[in-house]
Amino acid sequence: MQDIISTLQSFMNLEGYGDLLWQGTWMTVKLSLLSFCLSMVIGVFIALVKSAKHVLPRLLATFYTTLIRGIPDLVLMLLIFYGVQNWVGELTVLLGWKYIYIDPFTAGVITLGFIYGAYFSETFRGALQSIPEGQKEAAVAYGLSKWQSFRYIVFPQMMRLSLPGLSNVWQVIIKSTALISIIGLNDLISAAVQAGKSSNKVFFFLMVSAVIFLAYSILSNVFFAFLKRHFHVGIKEAN
Repeated sequence: MQDIISTLQSFMNLEGYGDLLWQGTWMTVKLSLLSFCLSMVIGVFIALVKSAKHVLPRLLATFYTTLIRGIPDLVLMLLIFYGVQNWVGELTVLLGWKYIYIDPFTAGVITLGFIYGAYFSETFRGALQSIPEGQKEAAVAYGLSKWQSFRYIVFPQMMRLSLPGLSNVWQVIIKSTALISIIGLNDLISAAVQAGKSSNKVFFFLMVSAVIFLAYSILSNVFFAFLKRHFHVGIKEAN
């Protein structure tokens, strides 16, 4: 009986690597949330640019989304982490500044935000196009400024229409955080590999990390379901 209790305690403590895994989990959560926020900002901006009247801004925005969606995430990550780091280093030397080092966490946030901002832009652009022009014209007729019109009329509807796409891309962002371990970030995957190699139980700890990712995804689905109810208040959905 004592042996069984000892085994259960060891399992709950994850062979003594529990703290390492939870630190890695927290790093993954921070990385995904900040990347999501950055990609949202980029996505809204690019969507608005693509809706601009002038041709040049639309062409530049289209070039950005085409380029990002056509290059693998891992390649972009390595290009940004090593390429931008070299450019920043050369610039600081040229200007005589103190050397600026881009740490793996910052590089990961920038990379994921830059990548998935392109996907969000298409989601938001489709939502913007689905909003009737009559509502925007009515806002102008009521004397609302462009910012007020966007805040009170366009943005709530854009979010409501974008939620399914946002939820899907968010799930992809969660899984893509695992790639950041390639550039040296001590995230969940990195912690699981370290614990697995040290204990000679790599498969076990990778399974633990998979369960944590799954739990994170399930909690995310619950949150998006709440957002859907919030943005659909007063909206009667078709059967």
